[in-house]
Amino acid sequence: MACAGCYIESSPRNDRLAYIAPEILKSLLDEARDRQPDLREIGFTGGEPFMNPAIMPMLGDALDRGYRVLVLTNAMRPMQRHFDALRALRAAHGAKLGVRVSLDHFTPSGHEALRGADSWQPALAGLRALDAAGFAPSVAARFDPALASEAEIRAGFAGLFAEEGFAIDAADPAALVLFAELATATPVPGVAAAAWQALRSRGADAMCRTARMVVQRKGESRASIVACTLLPYEARFDLGSTLAASARPVTLDHPYCAQFCVFGASSCMGAR
Repeated sequence: MACAGCYIESSPRNDRLAYIAPEILKSLLDEARDRQPDLREIGFTGGEPFMNPAIMPMLGDALDRGYRVLVLTNAMRPMQRHFDALRALRAAHGAKLGVRVSLDHFTPSGHEALRGADSWQPALAGLRALDAAGFAPSVAARFDPALASEAEIRAGFAGLFAEEGFAIDAADPAALVLFAELATATPVPGVAAAAWQALRSRGADAMCRTARMVVQRKGESRASIVACTLLPYEARFDLGSTLAASARPVTLDHPYCAQFCVFGASSCMGAR
């Protein structure tokens, strides 16, 4: 599956990243325990994180250390293959384990326009299974204001959730997360510190102020810590291989900074 407009160009033809290994996660969590006591949440994303053969032990490691864990998934076959183990983790750790399902539109045609043919029913089946098992899943969708208003999108999802019997509040921005569309061909200026400070009155915050993303680039001996989930390939946003090295300011001068975080008011984190 190759999604149209994927934020990090994930597809079967993109072979630039490798799966994170459990020992890499363990090393970083050990460092976080010693150096980052305020860390509260670990997120697992992709691509599709349930494609990683070691995903379940890594989820368990993070949960056993007391962190909240958020998994971003398309809820299709890779997740469903691990469903019994996922349900066992939920039983052991309760709401500490959160699952966010990518459902890009509230209609089959709208979702499949981005995700591809025959992707709607498997995703909806996965969401139903999570809901029935008591996961209280959240949903992530795409939002293009040129096509519909936020109110229209939320109303459409409210209708879908009501029809399916899901206890998901479409008006809650944490339960239904609307991600901004990104257009790299459109020139967008950097964001000055003063401008960002003025916009923070909305209650939003930049991911890169309090979060980092870890990626394993194929062929490299070490993992890389980068500024945010949207920038796995940009060398200037590579902040080293340790949390200590990565704990420094970054400049909001990539087009995604303005499109996604500032004007899009989006965040990949679980709590805003």
